[in-house]
Amino acid sequence: TKIQRQTREFRIEDLIADEPMVVTASNEGYIKRLPVTTYRKQKRGGRGVSGMETKEEDFVKDLFIANTHDYMLFFTNRGKVYWRKVHELPKASRTARGRAMVNVLDISGDERVTVCLPVRDLKEPDKQVFFVTSKGIVKRTPLVDFSNPRATGIRAINLDNDDFVIDVQVTSGKDNVLLATYEGQAIRFPETDVRSMGRTAGGVI
Repeated sequence: TKIQRQTREFRIEDLIADEPMVVTASNEGYIKRLPVTTYRKQKRGGRGVSGMETKEEDFVKDLFIANTHDYMLFFTNRGKVYWRKVHELPKASRTARGRAMVNVLDISGDERVTVCLPVRDLKEPDKQVFFVTSKGIVKRTPLVDFSNPRATGIRAINLDNDDFVIDVQVTSGKDNVLLATYEGQAIRFPETDVRSMGRTAGGVI
C-alpha cells in the first residue's frame, strides 16, 4: 500500500458503478429506477412481466434506459427545469410503484413534471432543447444553458399565466419538427426556422 500526501477531489459518485438502469415514470408523477438486468430476456411467445405497480387510474408515461452517471432533466408545466443524477433517483423493485416526484424534487405550488429527459453530457455542443406550449409557442435553447444544475430548479421558459409546457425534446440543432393538434392538423418545419434563445425568453408562435 502506498500512502499519497495529495489526492484529487473525491466524490461519493466515484464509488457508484456507471451501469445501465431502467427509469420508469408514471402519469400521476411516480418515478423509480432499477437495473436493466432485472428484466430477463424472453423468447418468442413470452408473456411479459409487470414493470411497475400503478393505481387503477395511473399508467406508465415514460420509460428510459440511462446510466447511473447520466443526468435526468425534469421539465414542469410552469416552465422550470430540475436536475437529478440517475443514481439519485429512488431504486425500487420491479413491481413497486416508485416514489412521488414531489418528494424527489423541490417542486412547489401547482407545478407538476410534464417531461423527463435523460442526458449524458449537458455541455454537448450544438445540442438544443426544443419547447412546445399549450398555446402553440415554440422555443429552442442551447443545451449548454442548462449545464449548471441547481437543486431548487431554474427558469427554462417564460410563460403567460394561462400557458403551460406540454412537450420538451433534445434535438441536434438540425432536426425537422412535426407538431400535431388534437383536431388532426399538423405542421412540419426545420428547427432552424426558430432562432435559438436564452433560458428566460418566452418563445415564438
